[in-house]
Amino acid sequence: MFDNLSEKLDKALHVLKGHGQITEINVAETTKEVRRALLDADVNFKIAKEFTNRVREKALGQNVLTTLQPGQLMVKIVKDELTELMGGETEGINLSGEPSVILMSGLQGSGKTTFSGKLANYLKKKKTKNPLLVACDVYRPAAIDQLHVVGEQIGVEVYSDRENNDPVALAKAGLAHAKSNGNNVVIIDTAGRLAVDEQMMTEIANIRDAVQPQETLFVVDAMTGQDAVNTAKAFNDVLNFDGVILTKLDGDTRGGAAISIKSVVDKPIKFIGTGEKMDAIDVFHPSRMADRILGMGDVISLVERAQEQYDEDEARKIQKKIAKNKFGFDDFLKQIQQIKKMGSMKDLMGMIPGAGKALKGMDIDDDAFKHIEAIIHSMTPEERSTPSTLNASRKKRIAKGSGRTIQEVNQLLKQFDQMSKMMKMMQGGGGKKMMQMMQNMR
Repeated sequence: MFDNLSEKLDKALHVLKGHGQITEINVAETTKEVRRALLDADVNFKIAKEFTNRVREKALGQNVLTTLQPGQLMVKIVKDELTELMGGETEGINLSGEPSVILMSGLQGSGKTTFSGKLANYLKKKKTKNPLLVACDVYRPAAIDQLHVVGEQIGVEVYSDRENNDPVALAKAGLAHAKSNGNNVVIIDTAGRLAVDEQMMTEIANIRDAVQPQETLFVVDAMTGQDAVNTAKAFNDVLNFDGVILTKLDGDTRGGAAISIKSVVDKPIKFIGTGEKMDAIDVFHPSRMADRILGMGDVISLVERAQEQYDEDEARKIQKKIAKNKFGFDDFLKQIQQIKKMGSMKDLMGMIPGAGKALKGMDIDDDAFKHIEAIIHSMTPEERSTPSTLNASRKKRIAKGSGRTIQEVNQLLKQFDQMSKMMKMMQGGGGKKMMQMMQNMR
């Protein structure tokens, strides 16, 4: 996400990060390169020009030329302006109704149905929410089936009526079903439509008028770039929607839509989709996204994802096993599964400050743990619980069974042993010894 933009912005700001002479000319050259980076990211020309004009004015107004660290001040100014451009404050979702009704709208192929499921799954995890998905796409073949598959996958009920071809009547019936069955959130999945299709646009406006949603959300594929912004404007003119959902931000997107859509429609981005899995959904935080674009990472979101997967009971069991030297490969496997639930490896690495630049050009596979899991699954229950039993013949058998080499098996055992010792030291407060061990591992 935003890899090209991040790289070009870093180059643009690089001239002011050194200790050489900083002049008004340098600032002008830097803002010119920033504008070029934004245009390459498919940001609207007018928005890019206004953005860099504000950056330049603030830079000169804050005496960036005379400060001891002009580069850092310039980065802060760019970061603050990016944050404002993308909305400034984080916008929550309005769930004030009884039930709360969320109407999903967007182009064909934008990912509405999948994201409806992601949003239902996200709200379901809030414990107090019992969502209902309503299938109102009566035009696309298998659209109803797709929503039922999604609902079954996340354990959320789906209301549909294959005999009813009236989307407005379906939406009203779904709302009535929710009221009589205790669903306090209703997510209405509508058919994809073109902004130029007046009949279809009128239809979704009629659905909105019939169910009076607390939230009307516009789902847009971030990979469509500036066209996404233009489409959002056309939809907003008809629907006056409440917020934007950006899907496929994990793809090869230039990021222009995320950066400029708020300026065009004056509606906040509320959520982003970051992968195919049902839990690949994030609340959109403009400030955190600005940090990521500028290569500063997003540690807060990383910690929040970790906390979502954190199991206190399981953590206590692990601590006891570590204390008794009984931490085995089954426990290690559970830790891997928790990491995998946090999201794609590429997305997670992008949240670590500086990691994006360090890993530039590297292919970070979501199956990065696959060979480790294969080795562990090739062990017997006894070997997984007591790794010390692994002799040469057992290692040979494990390597053959997992399709890996003996060297890879040995490497995993060595890393596991080092990690176990570190975890033991962390429990015992042996910080100094742990630091020494980490240095030896390099």
